[in-house]
Amino acid sequence: MTHPLTDDALMGLALEQARAAADRDPADVPIGAVVLAADGQVLAAAGNRREVDEDPTAHAEILALREAARVTGRWNLSGVTLAVTLEPCTMCAGAIVLARVQRLVVGAADPKAGAAGSLYDLVREPRLNHRVQLTTGVRAPECGDLLREFFRARRRR
Repeated sequence: MTHPLTDDALMGLALEQARAAADRDPADVPIGAVVLAADGQVLAAAGNRREVDEDPTAHAEILALREAARVTGRWNLSGVTLAVTLEPCTMCAGAIVLARVQRLVVGAADPKAGAAGSLYDLVREPRLNHRVQLTTGVRAPECGDLLREFFRARRRR
């Protein structure tokens, strides 16, 4: 059995994935996600691949959830924790709910498109059949700085 990671350490792994996404393709928004099993085992980790894969659904969260489902052999990911460097969009928040993720750990908030407490709160919507435990602001300055630098560099081009 692996020792469970702290939320801070888990977000560190997600940040590594975000940086790897930026290294893979400078056009991909550097967002990373990690899925952790209840026993502390890392099931999956991914960074955005929308540009690389030419796939509008290749968000870090979706890729990490797909891999976690493959690794566990089940779509129902009850008991897992998902950490992501940027608050999930509506697509990803919907997938998180449908996958029955137990906990969501978020780095930076996304007031323009976030669906985990900012613009919407889909992950805790009482009318849905599953609600996710939410922890926000984990290493938010570091996560936010990574994104701000990405968009600053894009504006310079």
